[in-house]
Amino acid sequence: MSPADFHTTRKIDYSWGVTRSSLSLRILASFGIAMMLIACQATPSNESEAERPNRRELVDIEDRILDYAEQAKARTPYTPPDEAHRERLVQGVGHLLGGDPRKAENVLRDVGLKVTGLTDATTGRRYDEVAARNARGVEAGWGRLYVNADTGVRWSVQVPHPVADSDTEALAVRLLEGAPGGALVLAGAHRTAGRGDAADVAHRTDSAFHAIVAELQKRGIPGVQLHGFARASDRPYDAVVSTGATRTAPAEAAALADRMQGDGLRVCRGWSDRCPLEGTTNVQGKAAKRHDATFLHVELSPQTRGNGSEAEKARTALSGLLATWSEVGR
Repeated sequence: MSPADFHTTRKIDYSWGVTRSSLSLRILASFGIAMMLIACQATPSNESEAERPNRRELVDIEDRILDYAEQAKARTPYTPPDEAHRERLVQGVGHLLGGDPRKAENVLRDVGLKVTGLTDATTGRRYDEVAARNARGVEAGWGRLYVNADTGVRWSVQVPHPVADSDTEALAVRLLEGAPGGALVLAGAHRTAGRGDAADVAHRTDSAFHAIVAELQKRGIPGVQLHGFARASDRPYDAVVSTGATRTAPAEAAALADRMQGDGLRVCRGWSDRCPLEGTTNVQGKAAKRHDATFLHVELSPQTRGNGSEAEKARTALSGLLATWSEVGR
């Protein structure tokens, strides 16, 4: 190769290098603009990063739920959601149960609610929480929903009377943490907080609590509802297990009663015994009958709701029931 040829080749190579650099810069610039546009679309200007439901707060899930339940003691005046609010609530919860928390958030925002992603600091399990956006708003008394975000929902535990039926909320949290695939439906007001029986959500269909439970039932998700009673001469039991408006018992109900009785608890079975507190007027039980969904109404004495050995036996039996539902739902 002659010196002239060499210089010509260098010139050509150099020119190509400049061309490639310019092209690379143009590609990078275009890519950056595209990413900025995508980011703008993914995060609307009116939605802060902290409000996005795909972010997860690290919390102690038990403390978070019990702190909220505790506010029922104040008996703040309660106003139920109107029909339009309940319809939007059901629509949003439906999106959440379908695995789309972002769409759920967009719907629930319209009725003063939000979806918050949570991670329990102790177990590492993830949950989605439906709660009021403003802790002082009327929606704060409508209650909350906690859904296990690691699996599909396979069962629910329901607490219609937090504080009033003492320790039912604490038992529900332990059950939620103890088995996968659960949802916790928690009322937000003391049962005596409303005008008349407005806040007694176990006997009212115009509550957020009932709307959520009914939506779970429509999807065929079984549920257990926890209540508490004071022992008396006409209630010499540790537990009353019934199926509400349905007079026949599924195998799970009989198995739960058997587990409790096998551990030495005195159990009244609503489908075969004459029991007090069978929950036959419970509106969630009536809805379950219409939707052909499994619904268990469980009344517990103070000893089976606390922290002693009797409570441990009841909790173990209920955990066994939920573990069965978890396996069936897979």
